[in-house]
Amino acid sequence: MNRYKRKSPRPPAASASPGVPSRTVGGRSIYGNREQSFLAFGRRVLEQARNPANPLLERVKFLAILSGILDEFFEIRVAGIMQQADSEAAVLSIDGLTPREQLRRIYREVNAMVAAQYACWHGELLPQLAKEGVVFRTAAGLNEAEHAWLEVYFESQVLPVLTPLAVDQAHPFPQIANKTLNLLVALDPLEPASTDKLMVIVPVPRSLPRIIEIAPQEDGPQRFIFLGEIMKLCAGRLAPGYTVHGVQAFRVTRNSDLYIDEEEVENLLKKIEEELRNLRRGAAVRLEIEAGVEAGLFAALCGHLAIDPALAFQLQGPLNLSRLMSVYELVDRADLKFAPFVPAECAALRAVPKAFDAIRERDILLHHPYDSFTPVVEFISQAARDPDVLALKQTLYRTSGDSPVVSALIEASMAGKQVTALVELMARFDEANNIKWARDLEEAGVHVVYGLVGQKTHCKACLVVRRE
Repeated sequence: MNRYKRKSPRPPAASASPGVPSRTVGGRSIYGNREQSFLAFGRRVLEQARNPANPLLERVKFLAILSGILDEFFEIRVAGIMQQADSEAAVLSIDGLTPREQLRRIYREVNAMVAAQYACWHGELLPQLAKEGVVFRTAAGLNEAEHAWLEVYFESQVLPVLTPLAVDQAHPFPQIANKTLNLLVALDPLEPASTDKLMVIVPVPRSLPRIIEIAPQEDGPQRFIFLGEIMKLCAGRLAPGYTVHGVQAFRVTRNSDLYIDEEEVENLLKKIEEELRNLRRGAAVRLEIEAGVEAGLFAALCGHLAIDPALAFQLQGPLNLSRLMSVYELVDRADLKFAPFVPAECAALRAVPKAFDAIRERDILLHHPYDSFTPVVEFISQAARDPDVLALKQTLYRTSGDSPVVSALIEASMAGKQVTALVELMARFDEANNIKWARDLEEAGVHVVYGLVGQKTHCKACLVVRRE
């Protein structure tokens, strides 16, 4: 991608240098904007959530996926553009936009998308879920029995792990971790003589489930409530001697990109580990907060987070709809989900006990996900145990927590085979997992290569050297 230094607010209509193609035709850019393209993908996911032809719980799942997409978009893409906007040497994008112009377009588009997302949740999915016996309660909509059950739940499961943090002259504003649930609580003193008001931040540990099923029962509807609603319901117990003036859940998204000059780093593994530790302290790039927050309190919160109030999103709740993914698992209704997809089994591989016997007879092409991936895993596992296999070479980009491929590579190395693994440490958001796997492989005697300088190895390749 060519980069252009900014010389004027708008890109030139035609190139001034011979041999360099123009970026505009008829006053319009011939290039699409990279960030708007990403947001177009988000809109497509939202369309799937709004599509009545999709099963209801699949629509909920699409809505949750959209929230995850926007999280990553702000953590990486928006964070990068914000840094460009703050730089004196900011350059135009390939389609001729300054960083600040890109940010204006992004926030305008995201505001509209998020409004449509919450309209879909409140206006379409919630009523249809209720018709199917899946009900979401709010703090204001609880009956007496539900209220009593949740009070017991709060006392036993939630309150013991909470630590309210007052913000005043003696207590600095706490460090808010990336994408964590927090409560902003405004407190008024009970004694009229006291004029002191308190701002309290209540971080909610990640260990607590964000969606709770209320008093599970065999008959009747399944009732769920977001953890934030329970917190608002019982917030008064966090500060005896004060009256709760207001409670809003909020969430901060921080810059989570890794800034590593690979050519200047001697030990890439240690440098990435260091950068991962610094992610907790990344600059805030987005604030999501429930609507209704007091103006003065909102301004103070933005000031503490060093974020422009214009870049905050005041939402009609609940925050972080990606947590709806758990509802898909909690509601056991096959009629509200897509029918399970069963990939095809390769007949040529199924007919013989060993993959090598089939490969010796013919070339085999598997098309995933339509063909099952199981033969690939079995091929690597068989190679690890085969006495005629001399070496295995494998690239690893992303792996699961119990990867059978990594286990097979370790088994092969322990059996005396020569094993080489290229582990891509720069796999986005999987850096920590890949560092762990790399260390496990090295401890088992595998020769680990950490990618190529200046490049990202995304391909999936496996080479087995076997004595025939």
